[in-house]
Amino acid sequence: MSYTLDIYRGKLQPTHNFISFAAFVAFFPQLVAGPIERASNLLPQISRTRVFRYNQQVEGLRLMLWGLFKKVAIADSLAPIVDDIFLNHAAYPSSTLLLGAIFFGFQIYGDFSGYSDIAIGTAKLFGIELMSNFKFPYFSRDIAEFWRRWHISLSTWFRDYLYIPLGGSRVKKILTIRNVFIIFLVSGLWHGANWTFVVWGLLHAVLFLPLFFLKSNRRYLDTPNVLNSVHTFFSEVPRILWTFAMVTFGWIFFRSESLGEAVHYFQGMFDFSWDSYLHPRGYRMIDYFILLICFVLFEYFIRKDERNPLGFSHRSIRWASYCLLMFLIILFYDDGVDRSFIYFQF
Repeated sequence: MSYTLDIYRGKLQPTHNFISFAAFVAFFPQLVAGPIERASNLLPQISRTRVFRYNQQVEGLRLMLWGLFKKVAIADSLAPIVDDIFLNHAAYPSSTLLLGAIFFGFQIYGDFSGYSDIAIGTAKLFGIELMSNFKFPYFSRDIAEFWRRWHISLSTWFRDYLYIPLGGSRVKKILTIRNVFIIFLVSGLWHGANWTFVVWGLLHAVLFLPLFFLKSNRRYLDTPNVLNSVHTFFSEVPRILWTFAMVTFGWIFFRSESLGEAVHYFQGMFDFSWDSYLHPRGYRMIDYFILLICFVLFEYFIRKDERNPLGFSHRSIRWASYCLLMFLIILFYDDGVDRSFIYFQF
C-alpha cells in the first residue's frame, strides 16, 4: 500500500525491475510481523549492488542473538505464568493479577521486539538495513514518547498514510480530536476485530490527548538519563513508572479474550488481596524477578543504540556477553512452551 500511495502522490518513482519489486514485496525477514518497511528505503537497497561488510554482518549476528534471548529467555519463559494467571484470574488474588499484567508487558515486549531484532539482524546478513522498530519503550516518560518508541514502523505508517491525509493537527480542534481517535482506533482494529483491541486503542487516545492539547506531546525527544543527577532521578523515574503503569493496564485489554474478562480482571486487581504465587510448572519465581531486573538494567545502559546492543568496546566484555546470553537461552529454554510469536496472529 505504501508503495502504491507514494507513487500516486509523486513521492516515489515506480521501479521497472520486476525482480527487485518482487523481492521488496516478499523480503522474508520482516514479511510476517515487521518492521513494516517502506519502498523508499528497501527498494533502492535491493536494486543496488551489495558487498560483504564485516561490521554489518557482526552487528546482524549480535542483533539475532539479542533478539533470540528476548524471545526465549524473557517472552517464552514468562508465557506459562501469564497464560495460567489470565486463564484462571478469578481464582487468584490481586497481587497475582498485578504480577500477570506486568509479566505480560514484558512478554509481549520480549516477543515482538525480539522478533524485530532477529528480522533486522537477518536483513543485515543480506546487506539490507531495515528501520528500527523499538527504542526501549518502557523507559518512556509519557504516552506520546511511548508511541515514538513502540512498534515505530506501524505508528509512523499510520501517521504518514492516515493521520496527515486526514488533516493531522492543521485542522479545527474538533477535527484534530477526531483524527487522534481515528488513528488510535485503527491501531487497535489492526490487531484484531475484537472490542478489547478497540478499547485498548481508545485508552491510549485518551491518555495522548491531554499531552497533545498542552503541546507537551513532543516534550521528550532525548534519550532518558535518570542517573544524570538527583533532581533528574526523582523527576523522571516517577514519570517512567506512571507511563509503564498506564501501558500495563492497557495490556490487560489487549491480552483478555473479551471485555467482560478484562473487567473481571480489573475488579480482581483492586480487591487488594495478597498471596504468594507458585509457577504452574513449579519453578522459583525469584529467578524471573532477578532476570527481569537484570534485563531492565542492561537495557538502560544500552539505551542509546538499539541497533548494536552488544557492541561493547572491550573484546572480553563482548564475548562474555555472548556466552552469558547463550547460557541464559539454554537455561530458560522449555520444550513444553508454545514458541509461536504473538504478533503472527495480527
